Amino acid sequence: MSFADLGISKAVVRALAERDITQPFPVQQLVIRDALAGHDLLVQSPTGSGKTLAFGIPLADLIEPNTKGLSALVLAPTRELASQIVDELNAIVRSRNLHVAAVYGGVGFGPQVKAAQRADIVVATPGRLEDLIARGAISLKKVRVLVLDEADRMLDMGFKPAVSRIVAQTPADRQTLFFSATLEGATGKLAAAYTREPRRHTHAAPERSEAEIEHRFVHVDSQAAKLDHLAGHLTGPDGGRTLVFVRTKRGADRLVKRLRSRELEAVAMHGDKSQGQRERALARFERGDVEVLVATDVAARGIDVADIAHVVNFDVPDGRDSYVHRVGRTGRAGRTGAGTSFVLTDQAAEMRSIARDLGLSQEFEQSLGHVVPQKKSTGQRPSGAPGQRRRRRRRKVAA
Repeated sequence: MSFADLGISKAVVRALAERDITQPFPVQQLVIRDALAGHDLLVQSPTGSGKTLAFGIPLADLIEPNTKGLSALVLAPTRELASQIVDELNAIVRSRNLHVAAVYGGVGFGPQVKAAQRADIVVATPGRLEDLIARGAISLKKVRVLVLDEADRMLDMGFKPAVSRIVAQTPADRQTLFFSATLEGATGKLAAAYTREPRRHTHAAPERSEAEIEHRFVHVDSQAAKLDHLAGHLTGPDGGRTLVFVRTKRGADRLVKRLRSRELEAVAMHGDKSQGQRERALARFERGDVEVLVATDVAARGIDVADIAHVVNFDVPDGRDSYVHRVGRTGRAGRTGAGTSFVLTDQAAEMRSIARDLGLSQEFEQSLGHVVPQKKSTGQRPSGAPGQRRRRRRRKVAA
């Protein structure tokens, strides 16, 4: 199936071809026709599945050029993701004489206001968008299409009140495209409130992703031991471009300093950094000037860097979804990758539960089964018992 088969205009098809994009991804095949037909959509799809173009391509054809006022609004949880979406859509919408602008915090108002007032499509984080609305710099009265990208993450970050206020300022007869990694619970209720008779599409459950990732679990006795293991990995033969996750902003800065004390160059990325600092850190990581990026979960949400060889959970994730989000940053586009989790003794039970939910029990038990014995004995020696040969297996987990 080609993009032309999906009803995309010749101008947009040409713009895609110039970027060597000729075949739609599965989520794009599911979504584009319904979006072009004007339906509200609920789309469950993981990061890295091609969902940006799934809503970006229809936007280019749904919006008419030379229309006064903002015609389309895309809400995103982080400034990195907002910037990435604009970069992805720029050439496509220009093919139809449309303009797209990013609106996010951490930078001055002036340039953003000018760009937003000229734009047909604005990609914004909720907080900064409300600031511009309050200043009278932007109006949502003529928005024809509203896109909520990574809606579940916006809820996690506490943006629900702001998002609700923003949605209330858009026309009631707008078209709404709702994208999320999950459509259950609070996210599902929000989706129902924002859409009218939506068509629902589900693509690529995490367990069925094409990513091929080797999952490793390492028992450590202390924080200092974590640092030793990480330094050993970075200087060993399995090094390469590595994304390291920690739970706190302070922890990210502290880890970078400790790595540098061992003459290992790294950069940190978290919410207390200015936009310029975050962009420079990510650019250095993308160029390969530095091979280690230390990030918090929220700051890393918009990272889409090719060839990340290894993801290290320096601090254990706070649940199944967090693990998938983190480790899914490697093993993309048909490449293999590896994810390593450092686990303290008092975290072993929590990590076992996450591994079980992801179908990674065998990998966990081989490495940490002896740390927290199973509650019910089978009468057999645990798979991680001394003397048994350890095996590495590859398992598919979502990006």
